[in-house]
Amino acid sequence: MTVPQVLIIDDESDIRALLELTLGRMNLETRSAGDVASAFALLEEYRFDLCLTDMRLPDGDGLDIVRYIEERHRGLPVAVITAHGSMETAIAALKGGAFDFVCKPLNINELRTLVRSALNVSKQAPSDGTSAAAKLLGQSQAMKAVRALIERLARGQAPVYISGESGTGKELAARLIHDLGPRSGRPFVAVNCGAIPEQLMESEFFGHKKGSFTGAFNDKEGLFKTASGGTLFLDEVGDLPVAMQVKLLRAIQEKAVRPVGSQQEIPVDVRILSATHKNLHDLVHTGAFRQDLYYRLNVIELVIPPLRERPEDIPALAEHLAAKLAAGRPLPLTAGAIAALKKYAFPGNVRELENIMERALTLCEGSEIDVADLRLPLNLAGPEILRGDPTEVPLTPFEAQDYTGEQSLEEHLAQVERAAIEKALRDTHQNKTAAARELGITFRALRYKLEKLGIE
Repeated sequence: MTVPQVLIIDDESDIRALLELTLGRMNLETRSAGDVASAFALLEEYRFDLCLTDMRLPDGDGLDIVRYIEERHRGLPVAVITAHGSMETAIAALKGGAFDFVCKPLNINELRTLVRSALNVSKQAPSDGTSAAAKLLGQSQAMKAVRALIERLARGQAPVYISGESGTGKELAARLIHDLGPRSGRPFVAVNCGAIPEQLMESEFFGHKKGSFTGAFNDKEGLFKTASGGTLFLDEVGDLPVAMQVKLLRAIQEKAVRPVGSQQEIPVDVRILSATHKNLHDLVHTGAFRQDLYYRLNVIELVIPPLRERPEDIPALAEHLAAKLAAGRPLPLTAGAIAALKKYAFPGNVRELENIMERALTLCEGSEIDVADLRLPLNLAGPEILRGDPTEVPLTPFEAQDYTGEQSLEEHLAQVERAAIEKALRDTHQNKTAAARELGITFRALRYKLEKLGIE
């Protein structure tokens, strides 16, 4: 079994000696350089599994090393060693392609954790993109670019800010970054920042000690500790109150948390991914979001495009969702249904498409899903549907009567759904399993709809 090789670059001989000793005890072989030129020579002569470089070197800096490796040895993890408090330098290195960073004075345990993670990345075979493609569907150029970036981001530890409208699949993208990276065997913890009451935020994120406040009957691990070794996904991070933003920034920078009621900080090793449907830049401009936290979270931005900007992906997505929801009884979509979906604006994006397909499968009485089964709102449809051009997508009786103003779309859909379910129950003599089969949905989905609609 080949012993992993590590390149150490630092102009201070005592730091090089410390790193060589530490890595040697981890059964790793090392080679050392004191400047950029010597490092370049070693990189061309030997194969390495990891590079550790100081940021300040006599004939350049660590960013030169990062750029050189990114251009000529892509796939080789490089971690930078920065002075304590030089967060701007560390962020610049991460943006340039560095795997991670560690601060001076060196914390040996933190260094060992970083080295183990980096070597896991080095062992991974380069992905051909199929793993991301299997979960993040779409053959548009926009989605191909998103998948390629996800594959690249998964190999590093840089914080990633995922932006996009509601329903575009931001959490799915975050999970893919985690699953395709070296932390895949560790926890992925997702939290909706807007769903936690402000007075409980500190306890939820950092934990608390027994008796630290009324109701604290036991010690509790916070989200950071739960995710330690893995990934913490902060969804709707724009909803964090400013006071909590300050504490979150400190936890990220210090890689440590202090539980409520404790006098000691606990080291944590988490990768931070964040997302929101809001415009964080605008929130920074208005003072609702701290600029320093924004730059710490938004080291690299991953933009998920809305569904209306990639209509060529809609047919495959619709067919996939229909097959997933049909529980063994998939129904094909007619050409008219596909055309209608491609012209619809999809304000709710992929999540809305899934809801539309579930409704269509519930209400469809034929052997394929047609325009009438989709029940698309006309006021949010494309211009061809609004004009009712018969060569494009014909209007259905449902659509013609849908917007009379007498009831909302939700009320009308609930009424139609109720009628379809009650008919299926009558036809099957109240046999719910048979009724679910007739409706083309799972028994569990039928039970949920019965409870939602109040049908006995």
